[in-house]
Amino acid sequence: MEFIHWYPGHIAKAEKKLKEQLNIVDVVIEVLDARIPVSSAYPDIEKLLKDKPRLILLNKSDLADKEQSKKWTKILKENTKYPVIETSANDNKDLSKILNKIIELGQPKIIALVKKGLLPRAVRVMVVGMPNVGKSSIINKLIKKTKAKTGAKAGITREQQWVRINPKLDLLDTPGIIPLKQEDQKKAYKLAFVDSIGENAYDIEAVAEIFISEVNKIYPDLIKNYYKLDEKENTDISTIALKRNWLVQGGKPDTKRCAQNILNDFRTGRLGKLTLDINE
Repeated sequence: MEFIHWYPGHIAKAEKKLKEQLNIVDVVIEVLDARIPVSSAYPDIEKLLKDKPRLILLNKSDLADKEQSKKWTKILKENTKYPVIETSANDNKDLSKILNKIIELGQPKIIALVKKGLLPRAVRVMVVGMPNVGKSSIINKLIKKTKAKTGAKAGITREQQWVRINPKLDLLDTPGIIPLKQEDQKKAYKLAFVDSIGENAYDIEAVAEIFISEVNKIYPDLIKNYYKLDEKENTDISTIALKRNWLVQGGKPDTKRCAQNILNDFRTGRLGKLTLDINE
């Protein structure tokens, strides 16, 4: 059964604009959510970027399962032949590493320009990624100050702007991109888990139940232990709502409030460091 439907018109427009912008940049930074590195990847990224040099950032790695992030870093490097760096917008320790890698990836283009008799210029880079993977937060990290508008809701970043990072690097901010039609519902659920899809596109209670089911498969007993459920109690939103005393009139479980709280507990890391795209 399909629970998630959306047609993000402004994102469709952004994707068209993105294709035009690719002609004026040398390097692309693809931002993925480390908790769902496969599900947060744009399905047609290879077709879209063609042979454009790319740096893949596994963002929000501070919220992801460390062992899984290591495995995915290796797999993505092998599969794409591009560099992959685990990162977090909250930590600047790897900033120099990221900037140096971007400049390195852009050097062949600059050398080619010089060979044609043109003056060397700054490497031009753009950031792409699904909504809410932390793209604008990464841009803020790269320029070390908050110039790009950020928000917690899917698709908040709308306008493009050039930002001078340093004399060797110019960055073009661009909106997150998302497919017009999500044919893979399993990936769509995971995008909903991490708040990459606006809540008006899905039933939050249904998504929370699916989230619980997915977590139970990968991290058995985590939900039960976190919400202090008895061994024989079901791990569903009704049971958790009753346990937490989240009630509506008549003493019935407030399942909507419970669903929102469960997803927020995951999104903020309160449930622990979890990765929901698993490489066995």
